[in-house]
Amino acid sequence: MAEPTVVVGHVTRAHGLGGDVEVELRSDDPERFSVGAVVFADTGRSLPVERVRAHGARLLVKFRSVDDRAVAESLRGHELVVPESWLPDLPEGEYWPFQLEGCEMVTESGRSLGSLTRVIHNPANDLWVAIDDEGAETLVPAVRALIVDVDVDAGRIVVRDVPGLTVPDLQG
Repeated sequence: MAEPTVVVGHVTRAHGLGGDVEVELRSDDPERFSVGAVVFADTGRSLPVERVRAHGARLLVKFRSVDDRAVAESLRGHELVVPESWLPDLPEGEYWPFQLEGCEMVTESGRSLGSLTRVIHNPANDLWVAIDDEGAETLVPAVRALIVDVDVDAGRIVVRDVPGLTVPDLQG
């Protein structure tokens, strides 16, 4: 695929004999795996959705042209992606996780917390995970009270200095 892509799902295994696969959802878009929608295997193969149903915390998806267990099994372990240009625009101040990953996180006083390595989705608010050069991990709740500035183009996120969270405990 010529343009950058975003992971929207992960095939965990084949299910049954008819070509269904179990998909771990990695998209907030409820229509991403609706009948007729198209995703791509990380190999570039186009996979139009023929049918879909909930299966616990995952989805069971039948893709057109995946008609038996052997073909479904060949998708095991593959990421399912869509082009970045297919993502809807977000409101001001909201970001896709892939836009944040790799950004340097620093406190208002200039202390580096490291690079943002992942976003953990939680019901109340996301947690942004930064790991510094020594391997120390800092979890920063993504709330307005803590996030001072996000400059995706510059690859920099500024967070408040909060004792016990972003400022080391020096009493130890």
